[in-house]
Amino acid sequence: MVLLDLFGLDESSVTYDMTRAHSADILFLKARAFMWCITIGTASLLIGNICGVFDINFFGIVWNTLGHIWNG
Repeated sequence: MVLLDLFGLDESSVTYDMTRAHSADILFLKARAFMWCITIGTASLLIGNICGVFDINFFGIVWNTLGHIWNG
């Protein structure tokens, strides 16, 4: 797996660690991931609202840029 290779891990050590993990460890990992998802989701909604207040339209910028690239 490419992602594991980036962090210097091999698949067998990760599999071994996951089989030896305690159920409470897995619960804490899931809770941490859940909290990060809530934090990132809330932050993205707040940033989107702030951009809207300052009239920054990312979709319009991307659409116009792609239109200029497509039309030459």
